[in-house]
Amino acid sequence: MKIGFIGLGNMGAPMAANLVAAGHEVAGYDMVAQPAEITNVASAAEAAQGAEVVITMLPNGAILQSVAAEIHAAMNVGALHLDCSTVDVESARNVAQAAEDAGLLAVDAPVSGGIGGASAGTLTFMAGGSEAGFAKANPLFDIMGQKAVHCGPSGNGQAAKICNNMILGVTMIATCEAFALADKLGLDRQAMFDVVSTSSGYSWSMNAYCPAPGIGPKSPADNDYTPGFAAELMLKDLNLSQMAATAVDADTPLGHAATDLYKTFVEDEDGLGRDFSAMLPRLAKRGRST
Repeated sequence: MKIGFIGLGNMGAPMAANLVAAGHEVAGYDMVAQPAEITNVASAAEAAQGAEVVITMLPNGAILQSVAAEIHAAMNVGALHLDCSTVDVESARNVAQAAEDAGLLAVDAPVSGGIGGASAGTLTFMAGGSEAGFAKANPLFDIMGQKAVHCGPSGNGQAAKICNNMILGVTMIATCEAFALADKLGLDRQAMFDVVSTSSGYSWSMNAYCPAPGIGPKSPADNDYTPGFAAELMLKDLNLSQMAATAVDADTPLGHAATDLYKTFVEDEDGLGRDFSAMLPRLAKRGRST
């Protein structure tokens, strides 16, 4: 398949490389990165010309909409715009409508799994769009990931990602709070993990991505909190969750509190450039504030 890939950063580059390794012809464009595994071209429009599928992996909704306007004009009728960015629901739906107006298929399919999942081809895709669009994208999902879920019409992929990551942000803070409390109560961290990981406090944050160094499976905590998923990216996703909640008048008090905590951590403390699980050392050194 001839594929255009726009946005070749930490996530996009390994995703595109996996498509090349599977035998697809990939033309890539990024304003900064030029990965050696991919044929790099001079513009987004050039990457889109003649492509059966154009994949975008971009930082925010405004950039996505700008790039979409450029590539849709260059794409052949019936081609698919597969957007794997994490953006606001409104931008995703605007891009899907623009694609439809241009005679194109569109699927919004943000991912879960981080840089490691992108490299290993084990991402999870949360997809919104038509059945026809999802069917055309599905063979590529099989290469870049291990699971793809069709969540409904355009924008629902973003909705699923936003809801998932709001849960993740809240549960990571709760997990870190519990370890910090256990420390002060004199409870050994390994004992804490052994109990909670097999009891009702079980969660992905505890069992698969434990924020305490040396406890549970290997995680960024064991590498001085070098990001697997950076705190600033968690803040981005939590901000998106609160934008969405405001738009539909949804009450999300814990999501709101998690957003405020990560905002302070990233913008006013030392969280920028650290993994989102570095909330544990932050909380461990603090006393009670309320």
